[in-house]
Amino acid sequence: MRPHVICLMMTSPDGSLHPSRWTKSRDGGRSDWSALYEKVHAEHAGNAWMVGRVTMAEISKAEAHPPAGPFDVTGPVHFARPGASSFAIALDPSGKLHFSGDELYGDHVVVLLGSGVDDSHLAELTSDGISYVVSEKKDIDVGAMLELLGRELGITRVLLEGGAAINGSLMAAGLVDELSLIVAPALEAKTGSDRIIEFGQDGLAGKVELSLISCDILSHGALHIRYAVHKPD
Repeated sequence: MRPHVICLMMTSPDGSLHPSRWTKSRDGGRSDWSALYEKVHAEHAGNAWMVGRVTMAEISKAEAHPPAGPFDVTGPVHFARPGASSFAIALDPSGKLHFSGDELYGDHVVVLLGSGVDDSHLAELTSDGISYVVSEKKDIDVGAMLELLGRELGITRVLLEGGAAINGSLMAAGLVDELSLIVAPALEAKTGSDRIIEFGQDGLAGKVELSLISCDILSHGALHIRYAVHKPD
């Protein structure tokens, strides 16, 4: 069974993704909003969080360090720590991410890879204690991979904390069950900026419907809005 996926994002009322570019607020600053985000993250009680390549690269900050060949890899699926209790999942189709260890923030790292990734990269991940799943097809089936992680690692609840691109791609694929937004009292008011969700040229018309779960007032002037995500009948 596929894990329950909650897209958790903090945004401004004009839909901006990056608090570093927001205007000042009388109710709270970036450190206050960051604390609110972490509080809501914990309240969602996920046992995994998931981001795309760009976001994970900003977190891991490691450089390539492949071991000397010949490369001994175990196959398209490698679970280094199947008994871990929490996980950090990265979607990395081209195999560009690197890590300095097998954990981030105390969560075991699992990488979802495209079919063309070199054995040298798989060997690097293996030597670092990283778990990975390599797609058997050219186009990554994230839904099937999540089902595998649920079945083999016991992942039941994933907090999707993209990048706009991964948020949009999973939403369009029908893999997001809930949209959880923390809206901070600030604005970016700039055209062409990153948004919390991007759907590309095909858009999302007719693919998704939202229904309100709750709307709560948080401290520092922020709101927490939760929507259930449905596929139209």
